Amino acid sequence: MVKGNNGDLSFQSTAKENGKPRRKRTGVIDDSTSKLLIALIAGAGAAFLLAILLLASRLDVNSGRMDGSSSAADVDQYMMEQVSEGYASPALMMHDTKSHRRNRLISGIEALKNGYRHRLDKFRGLTSDGGAPAPMADIVNEAIDNLDGVEGALKGEGEMPDPIDVKHDFLDSLHQNGEHNKHESMAERFKTNDGESQQQPPHLYPRMPHLPPHVMSVDLFGEQIMTDTIQGKPTIAGIIAVMQTFLQHIHAMEVEKRDATAHEVIDAYFEIIDKDLHPFETRYRSQSIFPIREDSTIFMSLGAYRDHLLGETLRQAFKNAKRPEKLFVGAVVQNCFGVGVTCRTGVEVVGKFPDGSPKTAVSDRPPDVNGIEEFCTDPEYSKYCDAGQIRALYVNETESNGPTTARYFASKLWGGETYFLQADAHLRFAPDWDIQYEEEVKAAKSYPKAVLSSYPPGFNQDDPPYKGGSQGTRLCTCEFSTSDVEHKIIRINTGNNCRAQEEHPTQIAYIAAGFFFARAEFLIDVPFDPYLPWCFMGEEIALSLRAWTNGWDIYAPRKNLIAHQYRPGRMGLPKFWENTGRVFGRPGPGFNTALQTITLQRIKHMVGYEEATMENLENHGYEIMLTDYEYYGPGENNIPPCDPEPNVHLAPGLKEDSLNLQYKSRTLVLPYELLKKRQSSSESNLPRSHLDLT
Repeated sequence: MVKGNNGDLSFQSTAKENGKPRRKRTGVIDDSTSKLLIALIAGAGAAFLLAILLLASRLDVNSGRMDGSSSAADVDQYMMEQVSEGYASPALMMHDTKSHRRNRLISGIEALKNGYRHRLDKFRGLTSDGGAPAPMADIVNEAIDNLDGVEGALKGEGEMPDPIDVKHDFLDSLHQNGEHNKHESMAERFKTNDGESQQQPPHLYPRMPHLPPHVMSVDLFGEQIMTDTIQGKPTIAGIIAVMQTFLQHIHAMEVEKRDATAHEVIDAYFEIIDKDLHPFETRYRSQSIFPIREDSTIFMSLGAYRDHLLGETLRQAFKNAKRPEKLFVGAVVQNCFGVGVTCRTGVEVVGKFPDGSPKTAVSDRPPDVNGIEEFCTDPEYSKYCDAGQIRALYVNETESNGPTTARYFASKLWGGETYFLQADAHLRFAPDWDIQYEEEVKAAKSYPKAVLSSYPPGFNQDDPPYKGGSQGTRLCTCEFSTSDVEHKIIRINTGNNCRAQEEHPTQIAYIAAGFFFARAEFLIDVPFDPYLPWCFMGEEIALSLRAWTNGWDIYAPRKNLIAHQYRPGRMGLPKFWENTGRVFGRPGPGFNTALQTITLQRIKHMVGYEEATMENLENHGYEIMLTDYEYYGPGENNIPPCDPEPNVHLAPGLKEDSLNLQYKSRTLVLPYELLKKRQSSSESNLPRSHLDLT
């Protein structure tokens, strides 16, 4: 399926193979040889045989693709065939010119080629060492030449090449091996992988390729990869398959509900969660999906929305890590890929009106830079990608609905690493940041149930290399938002700075979503909530409350080891709420605000807003926002009661009212009323009525 910003591309159809329904992904780029070819090159181990089998089974299909009789002038005819065969919406023909469509094809082919050409030599080595069939390398070379010919024809530099002809004996040889592996469990498949995989946990294999974007896990490994995962034999590739299926269904929903009300969209979204994500969530509830390794590995969760600094953030993280071989990344890349759509900027300041007020505009722009490709094609860093240290889930901009969903996805790319680090995708790192954060969290009084968190200092693009070491900030205050868009949700703020001379990290009240560091057991106790789409503000107060009431203490790191690019509106960067308006045919932030009004009720109920009591939610039709609340709300073990007036130790310069612990005048009881009831856990001996802010 290819998805578009306008919500008018739906390229999914059903064919039959051996009498059984088979999903067939078709489209301008998808049905060419390129997508599966590149998946083949990027894959490893048993994935090669299955990918080449899938590729070979499609190369001789002329229906719905340009063949040797086509030329650049036949693009219109080709597009009409796509429409007549039901692979594309007629709206596609009305919105695009022939020139525009041709340029899109060229751009897409070039982007794909850049993502796999550098891996061809490694592919040859893998096939010879692994005893793969000799024709495999020939097919790769032939297909690359074919792609060059397609690109040349589209540029008017010759005719479209003939479809690749795969010999029957090659198919037969692959069939014997591919069918044997197609339906076996991941445990069985692991036994046949190469020597490298034998040294790694089995759930990391088969390895899902990080390039190119939108390779479908079930196309590479079969539906069994997803079935195994849901039935208790999880793999990273299987989890990605679950999320990709969910995203496909979200895309179809967006097309169907383009003119729907906010309530209707939320209802449809939650139905898809129940169908696609709920079985997976239920299977691994209150347990670790994978065994947690005790080897000081770090998993860095990155949700990147059209972020031009993702590649540089990855370079900085690995370059400055003391032990880069122990760093693993799960990146959710939410980009406008320029396939079937015209990408748009954010609201940019383009001048001034006569009265001096800013003049703004939204303009067309090229497809977004893929930070994963930037990093993995860099000769200095490609070894980390080759070693499987980069895991990526690609999300078309149209299916992006805010940081809460992106962070949910990214958390599911965790593969058993010791520590979990959540961060934004526009950071700089101090030297040896990795071992320093590990030492800092171990110094916290409540370790191992300790969380480090702060708002990092900012940086500008032309600043010198970041060295770190400045005093950390304490997240001790909060306030009601005054923005109508944010509906008076609680926003977290800093108090005073650490003195950097404390014997231990200072305990604080709140977690910043843009940076926190903890042991991976955090994911068991505080699983990320899939029921908060289109939500921007509010995730931090919810995360803080859930962490505390599940027995985790929060600490301010004494020194800053990362820096963050804070992004004022004048930078004109795209925002997800602008995309929401385009997807649902209502430009501007208004429809996202309507959706967020509903989803925020879940957080307000959690925190204790009077307007979000069970009765009020039912009266206003918001009761759906309490779906599975018992699993994603405050910790269940937050009783017995403790002292009526718990001890609060204040840091120098802080006054009790500056902690903003209660807002009784606003008919709201802030988290402290729940936090002070938190029950002691077996891992920590601190009295749960004690909040040490010194």
